[in-house]
Amino acid sequence: MKRLFVFLALSVVTYAASAQNEGALRKEAFNVSRDGLAIKGYDPVAYFTMGKAVAGNKEINWVVDGITYRFSTPQDRDLFKADPAKYEPQYGGWCAYAMGASGDKVEIDPEYFKITNGKLFLFYHSWVNNTLNKWNADETNLHAKADANWAKVYH
Repeated sequence: MKRLFVFLALSVVTYAASAQNEGALRKEAFNVSRDGLAIKGYDPVAYFTMGKAVAGNKEINWVVDGITYRFSTPQDRDLFKADPAKYEPQYGGWCAYAMGASGDKVEIDPEYFKITNGKLFLFYHSWVNNTLNKWNADETNLHAKADANWAKVYH
């Protein structure tokens, strides 16, 4: 019985340490503000449910492994809570094009996005550079490269 207790106690400690390490790794690798806010405060669920970028409400939040997501409605928050992996942006919220083209972590404009196969991809945009258009021109190739590059960044 004593061995079972020691085993269970060690399992709990190991799990807690693993969860803390995962949170630290995510905050380091993902595109978040200093205080851990993702997608510049935009609602990750609204991209799917409304088909557009919607700013989140600072009063409606949910934290996943140290990363804070904001939502425009409590319903969006509840959808996210049920399945965060379904709604989190790919490549930690970095520009999908840059991740594919060079493996670089490049900021995004939350208004420029694409959903493909149920996954959210975000892109950099400026008045001279629209990386969403570049992604669309070679999506299959860039997607494969971005997956490989992200695996090197976040492992």
